[in-house]
Amino acid sequence: MLLLNASGCLDAVAAPDVARSLDVFVTKTVTRLPRDGNAPLRIAETDAGMLNAIGLANPGIDRFVDTVLPKLRELDVPLWVSVGGFAADDYTELCEILDDSSAVDAIELNVSCPNVDEAPDSAAEIVRAARAATRKPLYAKLSPAVPEIAEVGRAAEAAGADGLSLVNTVRGLAVDERTLRPKLARATGGYSGPALKPIALAAVYACYAATQIPIVAMGGVASGRDALEFVAVGAAHVALGTVLFADPRAPERVRSELAAELAAYALASVDEARGIAHEGHSTLVGHAERVHSSIA
Repeated sequence: MLLLNASGCLDAVAAPDVARSLDVFVTKTVTRLPRDGNAPLRIAETDAGMLNAIGLANPGIDRFVDTVLPKLRELDVPLWVSVGGFAADDYTELCEILDDSSAVDAIELNVSCPNVDEAPDSAAEIVRAARAATRKPLYAKLSPAVPEIAEVGRAAEAAGADGLSLVNTVRGLAVDERTLRPKLARATGGYSGPALKPIALAAVYACYAATQIPIVAMGGVASGRDALEFVAVGAAHVALGTVLFADPRAPERVRSELAAELAAYALASVDEARGIAHEGHSTLVGHAERVHSSIA
């Protein structure tokens, strides 16, 4: 199991030691042209998570390749570049540019950002266009705010995705207690943190049953127990998001806690735990009966 960061939740140049503590670093989403993003206020805390409305602010792919990518390469950590756009052709251009870069290990297709006004093409269209433009592994990052995420995941797989990233944030709003107006300048933003976990678990569970490609799970992961639950519903890898803002040591702590959780369930490895939550899994009953009393 690889431990990653969720895109946009860690600045590796500003916090290189945190990035090096991960198995893979995922960049903030890069677009074809530079974007200033949304007007402030763009981040607001809530009782059970965080809202952000950054709006894909980034320097654009040309400056990213020329100035940011060389700095990230110095980290000596496997690198996934998140790319975003508003039409399939945008993703084609981005993937073509990144295809020849030896610094890029995989590309994550952000097809589900809730903080931009432009409506993107369908996930399958984007994956198909990207697949034709690059030989690198492609992970499609999906939104849980669809009627049947398993169908979207299956379509992305059929279009050429090598994996799924589940899930992106969901749209939310917070009201300022003094003014009774929205806290964020654009009113709504992407909601992340602990409250997102049950939604993300359901998405991973559904897509694991519907597809044959690896899933990177994210959404409220803050402990080894959280990581184990995502593995149990089918995740191959796990990404940390909002927790990194408050706890830069989260990667090493989560690894340690996950090892303890596996031992408590008498599970020899993460691989042995993967998919155990699904009905009919051959080891489900046996391992559930061996739960350590401290976990109950």
